[in-house]
Amino acid sequence: MVYIHSWQDFQDAAEGLYEKAPNTTRYCIKWKSSEGKLVLKITDNANCIKFKTNSSIFLNRFESLNLTLMQKMQNKQRQEPPQVAAAVPDVVPEADRAGSVPPQASGALPTAGPAAGGVKKKKPKKKK
Repeated sequence: MVYIHSWQDFQDAAEGLYEKAPNTTRYCIKWKSSEGKLVLKITDNANCIKFKTNSSIFLNRFESLNLTLMQKMQNKQRQEPPQVAAAVPDVVPEADRAGSVPPQASGALPTAGPAAGGVKKKKPKKKK
């Protein structure tokens, strides 16, 4: 096991190791709260590289590395947010409007996303 002291070297080596052997590569994250250390380890059973730090500066870099590796593991490219198009009113020919029922009159309720608030907490049982 080799500890790499430079973040950029570790990130390049980790991405290269995953690209070389994606089916056998494992990525492990350890947080040692007693020491305040973050240890990252990536291995493909032949090579093993590690990085450790106790600096909070590396948290943004760590998050970026996680995002990059997870996208590679899911075989997805980073997507740009969709551009908002100008609203164009729908034009329905007069012949189609004659027999159609307005959506509000059809009895169908509009669907909405999940309600805010989440799940209620369970109250602890009283001990006798």
